[in-house]
Amino acid sequence: MTIELQINNSTSPEARFLGWAPSPCRIRLTNPAGTAGPSVDLQITGKTASGGGRVVFRAGATGVFLETITVTVPTSGGTVPFFASGKFGQASSNNGDVAIEVRSGATVIATVPVMVRIRKNANQLTTAERDRFVAAFAKLNNQGQGRFKDFRDMHVLVSLSQAHGAPGFLPWHRAYLLDLERDLQAIDPSVSLPYWRFDQPAPNVFTRDFFGESDQNGTVQFSATNPLQFWRTDGDLGVIRLPFFPTSTAPPGLLNELQTLALGGSSNTYKLFRQMERNPHGSAHVSFDGSIDDPATAPKDPLFFLLHCNVDRLWAAWQRKFNRFDPAVAASFDTMAASAPGHKLPDTMWPWNGITGGTRPPTAPGGPMSASPTVSAPGPQPRVQDLLDYQGVIGAVSELGFDYDDAPFV
Repeated sequence: MTIELQINNSTSPEARFLGWAPSPCRIRLTNPAGTAGPSVDLQITGKTASGGGRVVFRAGATGVFLETITVTVPTSGGTVPFFASGKFGQASSNNGDVAIEVRSGATVIATVPVMVRIRKNANQLTTAERDRFVAAFAKLNNQGQGRFKDFRDMHVLVSLSQAHGAPGFLPWHRAYLLDLERDLQAIDPSVSLPYWRFDQPAPNVFTRDFFGESDQNGTVQFSATNPLQFWRTDGDLGVIRLPFFPTSTAPPGLLNELQTLALGGSSNTYKLFRQMERNPHGSAHVSFDGSIDDPATAPKDPLFFLLHCNVDRLWAAWQRKFNRFDPAVAASFDTMAASAPGHKLPDTMWPWNGITGGTRPPTAPGGPMSASPTVSAPGPQPRVQDLLDYQGVIGAVSELGFDYDDAPFV
């Protein structure tokens, strides 16, 4: 007896990545030899390496996830759907450190390695996770000659109105991070974008082996084994970043997470919550001197992306706490009639829409949104509304393919 197991409805190894949100899977018999009757009962369970991730399952689109499920599979070759997800709090640290195992009775029919791939707190990454991320990021930059140049050119002075100072601030940056993360995963599929939780000390982030130590002039120093030592943007080698705080502590003056989640007021509205663009977001940026303190130059410093990953995590936490995933619910977004193009729910966003001139910048670097082998959303030309339901809470087809280590599926 042999079977075909599809993860995220695909047989490709590139699709064998799970988060907290349910992933659609399929199983079918490709050779029913040794079976009798019109169907056979198969057990689907997870097999975890020491310290690896954990997976759980359910047979239908709703219901409780279990460690093991039994599915009845026709011997005619028909496909049977089921769902798999990572068990919250037990993410992977390596690709393939957990597997989906299929049994018929005591006999193992198939074992398919997968990864519970989650965005994690950068300060808590293992050495291997840190080094894989740094290597992928450095390769994306490729000493100023790589794909990263597009991401630098997406966030310059002429394009700031597309991403800042209006309701689309959070959706635009969510799309920006997602596009970059997908390109990192094309280099190393085990990588997720980590976040710098700036309301807590993060001494492990500001080391020579990770995002560097700043000297008295703000020149960031990296270890001899850290490929970020070759980081180059706008023709400039290196990173200039002078912290105004001891990097063994958190920057002063930032709203903490509880204070940030309360910004939506008594009605918990996005209109009020998006004040977080000023504090903690803006306050985190200006806790340094250097390129990161100016929106037009901030992406020259790779720390920018960890800072914004935390901004996005805070939005995700607020969405989860107050159920603000549905674009049809007024409190989920700020539908300002006077908003410029790119800041209303049905608007496509620059640069992924390729629109230039007029109220848009003169160029559109980077092309369409990078595709994912695990999900179809948000599509090559994402709209603002496509970025709200990132876990597929309202509709499974809206899932964007990322999760945070402290934000379970609703």
